[in-house]
Amino acid sequence: MSGTEYDVLIVGSGPGGGAALQRLCQLWKKQGAKKIGILEKGDKLFHSHGQNIPTQNVNTSRDQLIAYNSTTIGDRLPQFSGARMIYALGGRSLLWNCATPRPIDEELRKWPIHPRELDVYYRTAERLLHVTTDWAKGSSLQEQMLRRLHGAGILEAQDMPLALDLAPSRQGEVHSNAWYSSINAMAAALFDRPYDLAVDAYVYRVRTQGGKVSGVDVYDADKKSHRIRAKNVVVSASTLETPRLLLNSNIKGDAIGRYLTGHVSMIGIGTVSRRQFSDRLGNLSILKFETEDDPYQIQILGPDQYWSYQQFEDKALKDQLMIVYATFGRVEPRRENRVYIDQSQKDEYGVPMQQVQYSLSNKDRQTAEQVEQGIRKSAAAMGVTLDESSLVLRPPGADMHEASTCRMGNDPATSATNPHGQIHGVQGLYVADNSVLPTLTAAGPTLTGSALAIRLADHIVRQSS
Repeated sequence: MSGTEYDVLIVGSGPGGGAALQRLCQLWKKQGAKKIGILEKGDKLFHSHGQNIPTQNVNTSRDQLIAYNSTTIGDRLPQFSGARMIYALGGRSLLWNCATPRPIDEELRKWPIHPRELDVYYRTAERLLHVTTDWAKGSSLQEQMLRRLHGAGILEAQDMPLALDLAPSRQGEVHSNAWYSSINAMAAALFDRPYDLAVDAYVYRVRTQGGKVSGVDVYDADKKSHRIRAKNVVVSASTLETPRLLLNSNIKGDAIGRYLTGHVSMIGIGTVSRRQFSDRLGNLSILKFETEDDPYQIQILGPDQYWSYQQFEDKALKDQLMIVYATFGRVEPRRENRVYIDQSQKDEYGVPMQQVQYSLSNKDRQTAEQVEQGIRKSAAAMGVTLDESSLVLRPPGADMHEASTCRMGNDPATSATNPHGQIHGVQGLYVADNSVLPTLTAAGPTLTGSALAIRLADHIVRQSS
């Protein structure tokens, strides 16, 4: 790759990098002269989302795959102690739970993109991710619990949208990767046009010249450095790693690393008697959507591990069914919450590490109280007995939803990129991961990050024509 000059070079293979790659290959399908490359710091882990592996169910994926295949970086980030990274081809998209709600409209109207344009790219991303609300279709548990929630006035409870391809394999067309990861996007890209891919490729510097990007410097697994030239560089390394790379590259910008935002998160666990439901029990997949009055979402999942399990597994249900309430509340975007470089700590390659300054405001703590009240209200409506010991606020970063450290906007004083995702003042240098989100609502960031990455790819193609 060091002998090639790329039209677009993508750093990171998570949801943003994968979506940008797929769109570029789709739009440049007939343009053989275009050169596209993608670089991944990690190695190959598995060629699919973890839920597609025949030996896994949702419990083992969470308790084993994530634990064995991730790096707990919160140990050295005391104010963001729940942080965990997955360095592998596909990144966190290999192990996410695939919930894909859109952010609340009231917030999107404040973003520097027209709502009609945003809607186009959300719909495009939803097609790429095969978003569906049919996961629990026909389940008596789902139907009864929704009726109970609506009867109690919790009208925001609906079938949960998931990035899940429910099409059957038939007539030679194989749909074996039902749960979405960016591996799906990379596969779609590969069948549109060839691109270059390198794993164990640690990008440690972005190079610029005369206000334009010129390429990147990369370490391979043997710690040998390579320089790769590119007309456009798209950084999709993650909310914590992207600002680290930009700051270590001396990219100027007052807002780079600022406005780090996560969720206040709590996991409630309860039980309900199986006798209340018919034999057509099915699974439970409900999302209580965010509202202006309730700045949080609740994912209601169950029963037990059978929210997602393999066809080989006997569905042995106890008299008491376990129901899980996974909650995510909004956190105020504040400039003082940030990722910065700590020159006193360096990695094995001698590159300075990042450190995090992060705290919750009084309003954030009030939201956390609303989250707990929301769990209690939902459980009471559903007839679920809560385990009180489970209602504990998770440490910052444990939700793995951090965003906004390179957020887009029109003012370089409060944003790192312009509304197209280009770093202010550096032609051809873009960001396409959760760090570019202007704000983080209670919705998880993956769908939005994918939509913005597709939009960015369209912009690059227009600029390159």
